[in-house]
This record gives sequence, C-alpha cells and structure tokens, in this order.
Amino acid sequence: MKYFTYEEFACKCGCGFKYIDHELGQVLDAIREFFDAPVYVNSGCRCESHNFRVGGAIHSQHVLGKAADIHMKDVTPAIIAEAAVKLGANGVKVYDTFTHVDVRDGHSWHVF
Repeated sequence: MKYFTYEEFACKCGCGFKYIDHELGQVLDAIREFFDAPVYVNSGCRCESHNFRVGGAIHSQHVLGKAADIHMKDVTPAIIAEAAVKLGANGVKVYDTFTHVDVRDGHSWHVF
C-alpha cells in the first residue's frame, strides 16, 4: 500500500489484528489516486469477537482482511462507490456516511 499504514486497519478492540489483503490495498490506493485526495478508514480488520459485537455479517470480509469502510472529505459515499467498482472492488455498499469496499472471492455485489 502506498498511501496507508497497517495501523489504520487495525481491529478496534485492540487485539492486534491488522492484516489487509494485497488486492484491497491496491483498490484503496487506486481510489486515493483517482480522487487525488486522502481516503479515511472507518473500519478495516475485525477479529471474530469484535465483528460480532458491532453486528457485522457472519461471513464478513472484514474478518478476512478483505474489506474496509471508508470515507473522504467532500466526496459522497455514492461517488466513492462508483469509483470503487470501476477500480476493481468486488463488493461495494453505500451507507449514509461511508462506503463499504471489499475484494471478496467469487461473485460481485454492489448496493447503491
């Protein structure tokens, strides 16, 4: 990753889990370069316990290090999502204040 540190993706519970899939790093770097602006990570890695506590999906890509919830200053989540799809994200979902981006194996899904 060119623009991120692993600490930005660390599980919020403090367990030390901070693995990020190489492909996810590439997609996030591409988003950063596309907009020529910082990308902020709301949630990256989650251990199983933390994922359960925050109500994450049972088979969450966050637990595999293949997902990040991101936001940018002055760029809407929907605009980030459109760019993420074009730049190689397999899973994208728009929320009110952030965009979920993942590089899951298999089929793609996008919720705008």
